[in-house]
Amino acid sequence: MANAFGFSILKEMNRLGKVKIEWNSKFAYAIGLLTTDGNLSKDGRHLNMTSKDEELILIFRSCLGLQNKIGKKARGGSLDKKYFVLQFGDRNFYDFLVGIGLKQAKSKTLEELNIPKEYFWDFLRGCIDGDGSIGIFKHPESRHSQLRIRLYSASPIFLNWLKETIVKNSDLKGGWIEIAKKNTSVYKLVFAKEDSVKLFKLIYNNSECFLNRKYKVAEEFI
Repeated sequence: MANAFGFSILKEMNRLGKVKIEWNSKFAYAIGLLTTDGNLSKDGRHLNMTSKDEELILIFRSCLGLQNKIGKKARGGSLDKKYFVLQFGDRNFYDFLVGIGLKQAKSKTLEELNIPKEYFWDFLRGCIDGDGSIGIFKHPESRHSQLRIRLYSASPIFLNWLKETIVKNSDLKGGWIEIAKKNTSVYKLVFAKEDSVKLFKLIYNNSECFLNRKYKVAEEFI
């Protein structure tokens, strides 16, 4: 379980940092993005966000009040620089993230995070925008459109914590966790149609930051 480090020294850690460490809707959303799509370097100072979606990087930068330039890079041996990347150094913010449960090489070791209850839905929206999907599923028999929300992670422990926290703080029935694809180590947390609609309304209730293309997919269900 993550300790309360992230809450006990907020004022002390704001000194000289680029990021103002203060829980609010935008801050919690940015933490969700970092949790799924971000990276903590080994030097204990630098962090980066990488995505194919430039809008996501722009929103992340805005939420944290950063001014750093956005670059581009290639991945997986490719020479095509089609990924947008924002890198910045902030030891205070880095230490704060470690304090709430994030870590280096977190993809398979991610567990429970210390997120304030009042900002959990903003955090979850960030996770879904970072490494989730909101889609429309056609029922094979009725052919009726159904909303389906999924969140992917290499850590089933993290997904199970999310699932339990969602159920604890809502009237959702639950959802389920399964292997995303055969012969992979990636899992997905899936919500059926009724739970997806309820969850969609919860995470977008009075939301300030979100990825437009994902919101537009399910806007008709509000």
